[in-house]
Amino acid sequence: MAGPLRLLGQWLGHAWAAPAALVGLLLALCLWRRGQRWQRRQGTLEIDLGLAEQASARYGAITFGQVIVGRNATQLALLRAHEQVHVRQYRRWGLLFFPAYALSSLWQWLHGRDPYRDNAFEREAYRLAPTHGKTLKSL
Repeated sequence: MAGPLRLLGQWLGHAWAAPAALVGLLLALCLWRRGQRWQRRQGTLEIDLGLAEQASARYGAITFGQVIVGRNATQLALLRAHEQVHVRQYRRWGLLFFPAYALSSLWQWLHGRDPYRDNAFEREAYRLAPTHGKTLKSL
């Protein structure tokens, strides 16, 4: 009986996160360009925007539900484990992830901390995916 219950739980998690995934799809469509690649990987849709590496680029990927949008294939590979943690967070939080993430960042900022690095969701992702943070220069 654990098998069917587990499948039901997985399905409900995907359904709960699906509205957030639509945001990711809309973002990808707004950024549509030649050279973009879409692929299924580890239960997600990864979208490689095909953008060149830039030293000034602070973010290499962002996750919305089960959709991970990355600057390029290299960034997606480097950040995959970190972004997969966010996929699991969306399955727990659904659309509530958006305000919860924003409130966590606001709380950190109001207390003089880094709103990104000290955000509870990012701390969990960094803890569970400690290789995140590598850059092309550090490889």
